Amino acid sequence: MDWITHEEDVWFDFRGERPDQLTAGRFYRGTVDGFAEFGVFVDLSPSVTGLLHRSELDRRLESLDWDRGDTVFVQVKNIRDNGNVDLGWSIRQSESEFRGARIDDPDGDPEGEPLEVEERESSKPVKTRPKGNAENESSNDDDSDLTATDGDAANGRVAEADDGARDEGGHEPEPEPEPEAAASGDEDEPVDADAFPRVAIGDLDDRVGDDVSVEGFVVDVYQTSGPTVFEVRDETGTVECAAFVEAGVRAYPEVEDGDAVRLAGEVELRRGELQIETEALDVLDDEEAAAVQGRLDDAMTSRARPDSVEPLAEHAALEALVDEVADAAEAIRRAVFDARPIVVRHAATADGYVAGAAIERAVLPLIREEYSTSDAEYHYFTRRPLDEPMYGMDAATNDVTRMLQGQDRHDEKLPLVLLVGTGSTVESTDGLGLLGVYGARRVVLDAATADEEVADVSEVLVDGGESGELSTGALAANVAAAVNAEVRDDLLHLPAVSYWEQTPTAYVEAAAEAGYDADRVREMREAVALEAYYQSYQDKRELITDLLFEDGGGLAGHVSEQFRIKLDAEVDTAEANLETREAGGAHFAVLDTDSYTHRFDFPPTTLLLDEIHRRNRVDDAPFVTVGVGTDELHIRSTAPVDIRAVAAAARETVPGAGVTAFGIRDGRIEFLSGMREDVLNAVVAAIAEQI
Repeated sequence: MDWITHEEDVWFDFRGERPDQLTAGRFYRGTVDGFAEFGVFVDLSPSVTGLLHRSELDRRLESLDWDRGDTVFVQVKNIRDNGNVDLGWSIRQSESEFRGARIDDPDGDPEGEPLEVEERESSKPVKTRPKGNAENESSNDDDSDLTATDGDAANGRVAEADDGARDEGGHEPEPEPEPEAAASGDEDEPVDADAFPRVAIGDLDDRVGDDVSVEGFVVDVYQTSGPTVFEVRDETGTVECAAFVEAGVRAYPEVEDGDAVRLAGEVELRRGELQIETEALDVLDDEEAAAVQGRLDDAMTSRARPDSVEPLAEHAALEALVDEVADAAEAIRRAVFDARPIVVRHAATADGYVAGAAIERAVLPLIREEYSTSDAEYHYFTRRPLDEPMYGMDAATNDVTRMLQGQDRHDEKLPLVLLVGTGSTVESTDGLGLLGVYGARRVVLDAATADEEVADVSEVLVDGGESGELSTGALAANVAAAVNAEVRDDLLHLPAVSYWEQTPTAYVEAAAEAGYDADRVREMREAVALEAYYQSYQDKRELITDLLFEDGGGLAGHVSEQFRIKLDAEVDTAEANLETREAGGAHFAVLDTDSYTHRFDFPPTTLLLDEIHRRNRVDDAPFVTVGVGTDELHIRSTAPVDIRAVAAAARETVPGAGVTAFGIRDGRIEFLSGMREDVLNAVVAAIAEQI
């Protein structure tokens, strides 16, 4: 058979170390590494991972009967210049469905040598995981000393005897006796872990070949075709520890993820990575575990706490929050170092996207430094815009469902949920409480004053207080600078971008010094606002990055022009249909948003009302803009208005209308549509009474 003309019938075993050594079009055997909303990450070798995008599947991603560590077959569709590998679906998912197998070795035959049965058993990709140290991603075998990971011999080693070797009598030498499997729990000669000197994991580089013990927490356990691998972390780092009973059999089944352990064995070097060949493994009692936890906590706090907080510009409102900013930065950094996913929930507005992008800009480099796998930033960081003005049960249920799936499907820790510009009102306490029930970490950042109840359901709370001078983007950008000082220069212009008006002079000057004049800042703000509207539930990571950090001005200018055209046209229509009133010494402009706006096109109601309010307000008296729709209205006012009190007063006036203060931050009140006119009149009267 001319197999070259039938490559779709052959699968390849990849022996390379770089993505550019792959051959596009070939089918490869791989190992499932993890799952994301957009697809599956597949390891083609210990150092090369590809993405099988959900669009390439012939079924729903959720219906795949795959688990982390499963062997699968995929086609390499494309190798990108940045090293990303695009994979395609293979309808064949077992060796028997292919006609043969070949070796893809960059140093070998370009057409591939046939892969024999014995080689198939010994060359399966070794499963690796992102670790707490980018230099700690180990493989469980090397070229000179094959371990049980390779699935060869029950004792975990392959003797490399010369087939022609004979003793003086012409007899073949006796095989070496198999070593006793330490992990099997030999009761005759148990290994005492206490007899081995305890060494910090961070010091193992100097102890290769030595017998040592380490104390720490098991942060991952997975079974290979040979040994069981325990990933153990102490206050100085993380190391993989291989324990062998027999091929594919779980060693120390009583030891689980999260246990505090004392582990003893020989330090070895496998393909340049440290590994401990486990000879004894004991679960620590409560007192010993507490001591280990104490050392870990002290070390983590020391590493995660920023040395200092230096505001991006001189701003009294921010300088009053230095300690709180440090607390938030510590929580975020600690999540990264602790292999805990971070989920950022921010408002789907220009200010919200700027805030979320600032945190993202600071966190992603830390993740890349900490975890060497190409998909780590997708495992450990997610930004999910939020349409609603609070963090309600709908969003919380969505997040809890995803985090439990992540925990169940690929052993993720429960995440740190970072609420930015949302979550600081009492309406969010039920959602925050649900996260707390499951033990997810909760950090809330908001430029506005938080309700007292939020402090009881969040671990870190940073709010802007009563000054009203902070935007959420400015607050988040300063937190981001404390998280990662190396990206500080990238963040200097973001506070100015986040303000629609009354931008503090210090932020305008900081943006100008960074090379962003007033026109460019305006274009960026408008461009982000437009893109925030479309597919508002998506993070649009690359697009937002281009607009805020990588653009020379052309992209933002182009999108900003579309923003201005659409907004001006809508404002012109709305202003021609404003109803004006006066009550209690205040001027009111009322817009029927059902009749005089395009409900399913840009701009959204909230942004439109903001612009109308800016253009039409008067200086000689309080000015209030009210947008009223089928069953909700939005309030904008130059004088302070207590939205909850307004809703309560209107509810008392129109008791059957179901009046509810739904969104305190965006001035939103909901009601029953049949009572619309009565509710509008009651709300106007209540505002006039307050002012």
